[in-house]
Amino acid sequence: MTALRRHLALLATLLAAPLLVGVSASPAQAASYSAPLTTAIGDLSTASEVRTGYDRALFPHWVDADGDGCSTRNEVLLAEADSAPKVSGTCTLSGGRWYSYYDRVSWTNASDVDIDHMVPLAEAWDSGARTWTTATRQAYANDLGDNRTLVGVTDNVNQAKGDQDVAEWLPTYDKCRYLREYVAVKHRWRLTVDSAEKSAMQSLASTCTNSTITVTLAR
Repeated sequence: MTALRRHLALLATLLAAPLLVGVSASPAQAASYSAPLTTAIGDLSTASEVRTGYDRALFPHWVDADGDGCSTRNEVLLAEADSAPKVSGTCTLSGGRWYSYYDRVSWTNASDVDIDHMVPLAEAWDSGARTWTTATRQAYANDLGDNRTLVGVTDNVNQAKGDQDVAEWLPTYDKCRYLREYVAVKHRWRLTVDSAEKSAMQSLASTCTNSTITVTLAR
């Protein structure tokens, strides 16, 4: 190698070296989203809903994902209990106390508490979940990664809500909390809203504190 070529090679090495400074492998971090409530509503993608093909069985739920003997339903009951129930056998619960913020009623019998999907399964299907794999739908239906996705509420109140979205149903109390949690779940799972749903959200949000919605995105 001539002196000139050695000089050029050294120069190329020196020029490239700074590009490597500070570069290191690091674990991938989950993406997140954060914005004030009104902005978060505006950022939701608007699309027509499609119910065709929906079946609740397409969302396998109340599984025991971690193999500890407790189904997702019981995991939520244990996490949300105001007074912890006793756990026996294969995660049989007895005693305990739960508060349903939808109607501001407390219950001491777990059978009186339903675990509500904040964004109902059928609504999720309509809003994009119809294109997901079964594994992703199962992850959604059993989402313990964000405490807003699943919430323990009075059983007949949950049944009254059914598959309805914000434009069709709201709880008697704490409507602003409900809206914030609903919007958070829509963002977490990248679900769309239809025009009536977004309009209802914006109308309700105008009566609420414009607090920040922060969520880790699930997909």
